[in-house]
Amino acid sequence: MKTSTKPLDELREPPRTPREIYDHLHRYVIGQERAKKAVSVAAYNHVKRIRARAQRSPATIRKSNVLLIGPTGCGKTHIARHLAEALEVPFTIVDATEYTEAGYYGKDVEVMVAELLFKANHSIEDTQRGIVFIDEIDKIARRSHGARTGAGSRDIGGEGVQQALLKLLEGREIFVPLNVTQHWNKHDFVQVDTTDILFICAGTFSDMFEYGEARTRTPLGFARDAQAAPRARVSQRDLLEYGMLAEFLGRLPIVVELDPLASGDLERILTEPPDAIVREYTEMLALDGVTLDLTGEALAAIAEHAIDTGYGARALRGALEEIMRDLMFDAPSARGTKLTVDAKYVTDRLAQNGSPPRH
Repeated sequence: MKTSTKPLDELREPPRTPREIYDHLHRYVIGQERAKKAVSVAAYNHVKRIRARAQRSPATIRKSNVLLIGPTGCGKTHIARHLAEALEVPFTIVDATEYTEAGYYGKDVEVMVAELLFKANHSIEDTQRGIVFIDEIDKIARRSHGARTGAGSRDIGGEGVQQALLKLLEGREIFVPLNVTQHWNKHDFVQVDTTDILFICAGTFSDMFEYGEARTRTPLGFARDAQAAPRARVSQRDLLEYGMLAEFLGRLPIVVELDPLASGDLERILTEPPDAIVREYTEMLALDGVTLDLTGEALAAIAEHAIDTGYGARALRGALEEIMRDLMFDAPSARGTKLTVDAKYVTDRLAQNGSPPRH
């Protein structure tokens, strides 16, 4: 995904306010009000900091990197992607599990900035004010023997990656490979300052409450009624006991927990956002002269299926693909007709898929 960006000289214009950023996120992200507001404020302060530095003003505003915690399919990546659109800056998504400590086989952490450089069409100025979204950050928790004490063998894919990321999160000039497909080649590097790059880290921390005193708390996950499943907020101590380094957490000052999505939220996701999946199928069938109508009961059945799978909003597209396959196959020869999809058709099609629900 290549993001259109504003030239650096346009930074003289007033930045988008937290309300304007929130309104943009609100169009695409259903629910998660607390997370949208927290991210909007963090992004606004981040832009103000960049402007102050660009004007050579003595900026005392610290960089507000963000840590998003929430179950799979609750909107973490979705929020970050549309935040980049609101700010009109380069944006890239990387998976923390692909990286290792410098000197070992695997990607060095500088490669994630190289991917941002690629998305910015190799403009160093645009890269230095972009956003890097690091997914699966919980997978690089300290996993070696004696996780709570630090004793044991070297953990090059967990603690080692956290240590390597410190310089990027804090802000430092680093050498970035120009070719992300040949990052092992120790030539063709450019210097990039990460001081003004916003890092948004995200993870499920699904087994968070198996550690320490937090065992007695309600685990993270989806629920049929989100209001009926209250859970304690994650503390810094919980994250430390999970295996995250104190120095690493210190560079992620904003910690935002996303709520599990209830059935009603998933129904709204199907139809309300401008890029809603049902709208996509409706437009595709309309090109064949076919009108699509999904009943309210059908939408509810799809939402219930998504909750049963345990994957939240991520399960919606797969469910729609299964439901619409035969209808899409016959659509070109059914021009001028109206297709009504009800709850019975949805449950029958999903039952044929044979995927067992996960409760």
